[in-house]
Amino acid sequence: MIDLIQERNIGLAIIFTIITCGLYGIYWVYSLTNEVGYLSDDPSFTGGKVILFSIITCGIYTLFWYYQLGGQIARAQQNKGYPSKDDGALLLVVALLSFGIISMAIAQSNVNRLV
Repeated sequence: MIDLIQERNIGLAIIFTIITCGLYGIYWVYSLTNEVGYLSDDPSFTGGKVILFSIITCGIYTLFWYYQLGGQIARAQQNKGYPSKDDGALLLVVALLSFGIISMAIAQSNVNRLV
């Protein structure tokens, strides 16, 4: 699984999300969630669950996921021996302001530092 964790170019991820009308963004959420779940040693934190629950709740679960994502990244930082910072509230507030792609960029930046 460690080979599947990759550093992503955030600028390209944003551009791909825009030009694919969000389809790449779904893949990005799925992949990032799986990677963070692996790094934080939480097998229940999976991309498939996030996508499914987000569809069922018409996107409301995604807001909860942003908050969870910050905590999971903080656990992953602790597991790697780095100082941890829980950005869950920041990711949620930025997403609530309709800038979910910025929240994704912040989370990806934190994960890139762990790879």
